[in-house]
Amino acid sequence: MTKPIRVLQYGLGPIGSAVARLAAARDGLELVGGVDIDPAKAGRDVGEVIGLDAPLGFPVTGALAEALARTDADVALHTTNSYFDLFKPQILEILDAGLDVVSTSEELSFPWRDDRADAETIDAAARRAGKTVLGTGVNPGFLMDTLPLALSGICQKVDHVAVTRVINASTRRGPFQKKIGSGMTVEAFGQKMAEGRMGHVGLPQSMAMLFDTLGKELVRYEDGVEPVVAETLTKTDHFRVEPGRVKGLKQVARGYAPDGEFAVLTFIAALAMDDDGDTVRLSGTPDLEVKLHGTNGDLATVAIAVNAVRRVHAAAPGLVTMRDLPVVTVW
Repeated sequence: MTKPIRVLQYGLGPIGSAVARLAAARDGLELVGGVDIDPAKAGRDVGEVIGLDAPLGFPVTGALAEALARTDADVALHTTNSYFDLFKPQILEILDAGLDVVSTSEELSFPWRDDRADAETIDAAARRAGKTVLGTGVNPGFLMDTLPLALSGICQKVDHVAVTRVINASTRRGPFQKKIGSGMTVEAFGQKMAEGRMGHVGLPQSMAMLFDTLGKELVRYEDGVEPVVAETLTKTDHFRVEPGRVKGLKQVARGYAPDGEFAVLTFIAALAMDDDGDTVRLSGTPDLEVKLHGTNGDLATVAIAVNAVRRVHAAAPGLVTMRDLPVVTVW
C-alpha cells in the first residue's frame, strides 16, 4: 500500500482552514500539522481550529519549527499572503525545512516577468533543497491562464484571448467582500486602490503566463480598476451598503504584442451580481467560446491546492508553474 503524503497546513485563516479540512479528508494525504501566527489559535487542537467535528490530536503551533519538532512532513500547503515581500521569507523557511510547497500566493503563480529576482532566489533554494514550489489557485492558476492555454491546443492559430470573470461576492466570505471595497465611499476606494494593496491580485501573472507560453512578446501591459457602485441598498451577512457606496470592483488588464492587443482579462467582483460566471474566448482558427458556471472561487482554490499536492511532490526540484506539471485533477 502506498504511504500517504504527509501535509502540513501553513496558515489557518478561512482558506487555509478549508484546505486543511479537505486534506484531512482526502485518501492518500495525511494532515500532520498546522501553523498560524494568531496567538488565539496556538495550542488549540488543529481539528477544532479548522472546524472538524473531532480533534486530530495535535496542536496549532506558532512557528514551523515547533510543528516539525513533533512530526515529519512532506509538503506544506501555504495560504498566507498575496505579495512577494510578505510570503517570500515563509517559502524560504519551508524549503530550508525540507518540504515541498503548494501555495495560494497569487504573485507566485508566474513570477518570472515581474518578480524575476525573487523567483530566481526561490528556484535556487528549492533546487538546493531538492524540493518543488508551486503557486496556484482558481485565478491566477486556472481560469485566466491554464484554461485558455489548454483550449489553445485545439486551435491552429490564436489571434486574441479574452477572459471575463464575474463574481457574485454576496456568496463569498467576509474578508473577500472587504477586499473588493464593499461599503466604502468612492473617494475612499480610490485612495485605497492608490496604495496598491486592495483588489484582485494576479492579473499581471496570468497575462505574463499567457504571453510567454504562447510565444508572444509582451511589450505593454495596462491595468485599470474602477468601483462598482450600489444603486439600491445591498445587504449581506457581512456588509450593509447604502446606495452610492461601493459594492465591488471591475478590473481590466490588457496585454499588447508588437502588432497590437493580444489579450484582455476582465475581473468583476461585486455584491448582488446576477451574471455570475466565467467566459473564455479565443479568436483565431477556429474561434472558441467556453462558459463556466459554478466556479466558486473559495471552493475551487481549495480544490486545486489540494489536488496539486501529488503532482508537486512527484515533480523535479525548483519553482514551477501550472504549465510545467502534468494536468492537475481531482483524486
